Amino acid sequence: MKKESKPDRYVSFVGIEGDKNSRELMAMLRRHIDDPQKTNRFWELFIKKLDLVGLTDNNGGRCLDELFLIHSYINNIRELFELYDDQPALALLEQIETESC
Repeated sequence: MKKESKPDRYVSFVGIEGDKNSRELMAMLRRHIDDPQKTNRFWELFIKKLDLVGLTDNNGGRCLDELFLIHSYINNIRELFELYDDQPALALLEQIETESC
């Protein structure tokens, strides 16, 4: 029986769509945090960080990306998806954590 081949982030990122998955997860997150009934001060500040993705001018020369923000705030993101029982988002978050974080 042949073992199923899965990408291994410790060997190579080949076959892992980290950027695409990260952008997709952020879109899923925005559906929640852009809703005035679901947001709070933390998520309002997070949106400001998300707005800096790809920019270096207003971020001390650092260039943030979605994966960095997911990695940095993974527990907060997971908690929000659990709160709203967003199973597709939780599944994608788990995939990103396994493959890329």
